[in-house]
Amino acid sequence: MNSIIKTLSLIVIAAGIILVYSAAYIVDETEQVLVTQFGRVVGKPVITPGLKFKLPFFQVANFFPKNLLTWDGEPGQVPTKDKTYIWVDAFARWKIVDPVKYFQTVTNEIAAIERLDDLIDPAMRNLVTSYPLVESVRNTDRRMDTLESVVDENKERVQYKVDLGRDEITKRILKQASEKLTQFGIELVDVKIKRINYIENVRDAVYNRMIAERNQIAEKYRAEGMGEASNIRGEKEKELQVIKSQAYKDSQTIKGEADATATKIYADAYGEDPDFYAFIKTMEVYKETMNKDSTLILSTDSDFMKYFKGIE
Repeated sequence: MNSIIKTLSLIVIAAGIILVYSAAYIVDETEQVLVTQFGRVVGKPVITPGLKFKLPFFQVANFFPKNLLTWDGEPGQVPTKDKTYIWVDAFARWKIVDPVKYFQTVTNEIAAIERLDDLIDPAMRNLVTSYPLVESVRNTDRRMDTLESVVDENKERVQYKVDLGRDEITKRILKQASEKLTQFGIELVDVKIKRINYIENVRDAVYNRMIAERNQIAEKYRAEGMGEASNIRGEKEKELQVIKSQAYKDSQTIKGEADATATKIYADAYGEDPDFYAFIKTMEVYKETMNKDSTLILSTDSDFMKYFKGIE
């Protein structure tokens, strides 16, 4: 008898656990739940977090994200209004605002992404194709000094005029796609163009043109630098010649004053004893003459030999 009671108790407890497990579910802060019964929605969506209950076995809790979700489009080739072919890569942020419509139309996130592909891509292509390339690249027509190129004085610089700009184009993409997503219970929060690039053959031509422009600017700077260097060297050479001329003038002045002083000293010294000066000078001439390998024939009556007349 006791064993039967124990068995029944265990069965009841197990059944209770199964019923509670089947009836209870937990809602996270980032989730919202839609309860369905035989495929039909029952009650309002559960958006508050915590422990919740439903009818066991008959009802099913369907969980959907409540936070922002990401849509990342596939890069595609798009022609602009000015016939420039570019690759455009866009992304978006979206969220589920009406779980009932979402469940009844797209059911799951994979199907929702397919709907976003079908709506955002055409809107993006439509807006990008309707305007020149500069509208998708820039927000304003502010002059960009970093892209300044060298042009002839007789030619005017090409200045692009931006009417809408990239931000306004993305806003229009957002508006155009959002209007068609409300029927799926989806709110498109934001759309941005992640990257724009030329197709390969156009990109090569653009890069070559950019390289040529950069080389032209570099040559301009080199020419200006060489001209400035020549001016500096010319000024330095001029200053050097002035310094040399002044130094030569000063040296000649000093040398002249020194020669004048020396001459005066010699004159004063020789004036003290002219005969002795004549004797010294004659001795110097004798010395120079005797040291040379030459023959000198002079008369004995010459003044040159006057100091030898008394020598036997």
